Amino acid sequence: MGARLFGTDGVRGLANKDLTADLALSLSVAAARALGDRGAFGGQRAVAVVGRDTRASGEFLGAAVCAGFASAGVDVLDAGVLPTPAIAYLTARMKAEMGAVLSASHNAMPDNGIKFLGKGGHKLSDATEDEISAHMDEPWTDRPQGAAVGRIRPFPQGRDFYLEHLRDSVPTRLDGLHVVVDAAHGAASVVGPAAFEQAGATVDVIGGSPDGLNINDGYGSTHLDKLKEAVVARGADMGFAWDGDADRCLAVDADGTVVDGDQIMGILALAMRDAGRLRDDTLVVTVMSNLGLLQAMEREGVVTTQTGVGDRYVLEQMRTKGFNLGGEQSGHVIMLDHATTGDGVLTALMVAARVVETGRTLADLAQVMTRLPQVLVNVRGVDKNRVESDAELQQAVSDAQAELSGAGRVLLRKSGTEPLVRVMVEADTADRAQGVAERLASVVKERLAL
Repeated sequence: MGARLFGTDGVRGLANKDLTADLALSLSVAAARALGDRGAFGGQRAVAVVGRDTRASGEFLGAAVCAGFASAGVDVLDAGVLPTPAIAYLTARMKAEMGAVLSASHNAMPDNGIKFLGKGGHKLSDATEDEISAHMDEPWTDRPQGAAVGRIRPFPQGRDFYLEHLRDSVPTRLDGLHVVVDAAHGAASVVGPAAFEQAGATVDVIGGSPDGLNINDGYGSTHLDKLKEAVVARGADMGFAWDGDADRCLAVDADGTVVDGDQIMGILALAMRDAGRLRDDTLVVTVMSNLGLLQAMEREGVVTTQTGVGDRYVLEQMRTKGFNLGGEQSGHVIMLDHATTGDGVLTALMVAARVVETGRTLADLAQVMTRLPQVLVNVRGVDKNRVESDAELQQAVSDAQAELSGAGRVLLRKSGTEPLVRVMVEADTADRAQGVAERLASVVKERLAL
């Protein structure tokens, strides 16, 4: 797993090799202890909400997590297969002290992961995750016994609670709208289509027949070809694709053209601004959002603030500064008025509602921004730690930025796990972006060679 057990989004690895039932059990015991040691239990029996995506390994790993919580004196509400944002919502609704999701998101089926949530359905801080890791190495002799052990109960009503929440969040009915949804054979295979049907839309479903082995296999937000084909073939107004745990969403218009996370955020930012609900008229994005989005928001009088790459950094900025809309180009969109995490189903419903409210097509709404050609070049086998300190490389970056004359952008990004530097260039033409990126990549390779 590496030096630090927790990664950027929980603990992930190859199920039954890196992520075993033993590890899942130990992690959940340690999580209960870490959260309980701060008095979260308040003298009452603590409660945890547990859910998972459709991976076969989630069955035994989920059982291990439930067992660990119960052995630590925590009552468990086992919600079964539900999206990550549903478990976050239910953790808050049930006033549970903690939640846990078994999922590896958009990863292939053999992988799995465990993500813990704190009170209110919020992701844990790095410090709390480190505290959980520390508890795993400590002896624990005063384990609950007798009536003090936790109880594990099925929680099927969690699905209805989540669907009710989605209905209450969407500002208008979707009657007359025809959509195709691609559930990636994942956690939203049931609730995603149901949410659209309850809102009045006509729904065609692809990627909605999970068998435990086919999650993300050719379907979902990382495989959009089948959705594009289905939308055009069935004459639908639009399509939406989720990933395995449905915390992200990408869209396709009636012509089969992809509408990415940047365009979705632009659409929703204007919708919320027009309704007077966009806090401080501000949208939070990462440094990887397309420059076209930043330019469009400036034209529309919406402020954009940028964070490092990762939805956790977007969420941190939103919670710290009080903003209520943010996300990533990949389709993680966070609407803090309704959810504590990215919610792909909610995002899709909100985009569809904007189409109905305005009477405009999704293709028309997506023209809120013009995507600048973006080229990404990975430079491997280099000393990434010298990116900021190498004066000649930084001068080359400055020269490249000057060459673009305000009509583009240059960004160097270090990999978190490999000796690799990513060169990202946006420009007014693809050829110009490619040329600048290749020249700068050559400088990176020369200056940072190992």
